[in-house]
Amino acid sequence: MITKFGSLFAGHVDLDNEGLEGTAANDRWLSDERLAEVFPKSEAIAKLMDRTGYDTFWLAEHHFQREGYECIPNILMLALHLCHITKNIKIGCGFNIAPMWHPLRMAEDYATADWLTGGRVTFGVGRGYHTREVEVFGAPLLDQDANRELFEEQVEVIFKSFNQRAFSHQGKYYTLPPQVPYRGYELRDITLVPRPKTLPVECWQPVVSASPRALDFMAKHGINGIIGGGAAQGGANEKVVHAFREARARAGRETKLGGDLCIGFSFYIADSIEQGIKEATPFFEENIKMFAPLGFVPGLTPEQIDAVADPKRARQAGLPTLRNALKAGTWLIGPPELITEQLMEVQHKYPGLEVINVGQPVGTPEAVILEQLERFAAQVMPAFKRA
Repeated sequence: MITKFGSLFAGHVDLDNEGLEGTAANDRWLSDERLAEVFPKSEAIAKLMDRTGYDTFWLAEHHFQREGYECIPNILMLALHLCHITKNIKIGCGFNIAPMWHPLRMAEDYATADWLTGGRVTFGVGRGYHTREVEVFGAPLLDQDANRELFEEQVEVIFKSFNQRAFSHQGKYYTLPPQVPYRGYELRDITLVPRPKTLPVECWQPVVSASPRALDFMAKHGINGIIGGGAAQGGANEKVVHAFREARARAGRETKLGGDLCIGFSFYIADSIEQGIKEATPFFEENIKMFAPLGFVPGLTPEQIDAVADPKRARQAGLPTLRNALKAGTWLIGPPELITEQLMEVQHKYPGLEVINVGQPVGTPEAVILEQLERFAAQVMPAFKRA
């Protein structure tokens, strides 16, 4: 039964001239002042969500995005700040990109935030999808096998540091600690200082490829999964939900269908479906301009992806429309009663599902995000919170 609602904010600033005929994604280069607007925008969203009864405000880690699409380089620092200006809402790491960190640095920073916020920061890890980010930090991404191998070893190290009073690790990428003399003895193990206050650590990871290896790894470590949000396609993908449950069962954890998952949807409340499609289409199109060249818009040909970057050709390239996304179930659009009904159907189909994320795509202005989240909290959430 759905009992918790969150929203993912990937960190975009308000943009001008949006849509397929608008400014090409690679032509955006914003000033430092414009890029830093992501911080007061995050504050405004967090305060509204805290006031209106949401459970978790998820933030995404990204780097070097002068275009203004994803502009939060350190979500743990921002999460700490947001916890200090709100009262109840949790701030979710959606996600710390492990290959861009030393795993013990990430573990220390999270543990510090956990203590300083009284457990209000939710841990999350991901592998990354921007070559400009991951490869610049010296980690592999073009080599997907190497990226996954590195990520899996990093997560092993992180959970050892969380769960063991003292630990050591020897792997392909890390030997921790090195066997060196220290204050009269040979170093054999180390202790994370401090370990998190809240143990065991609740951890989330995006479900993207949904490969057996990925799902089995998550099951092994008890990592919860988020389907949809940010770059990933949203909606309740039935095949993925079943595969996730089957992986849990292989690890000896039986769950109801939808258990240990969060399903994300983009949404737009309007008096009618047609009005919602009309008003949200520029933001949907800006999102395509951002993510299609990265491979996150399924089914596009190389010619279509090339056309996305050209405002003169994009409209005639046969790109997906918001109406297509609505039909595919990745978006919820229309009156609040209709959206409530659709979520009730999802709840009925997946009896183990407790957590839903709803939000707007990259490109949506702050005023629209705030208005939509306020309406959702007032007009949709009560039907689930009462139950």
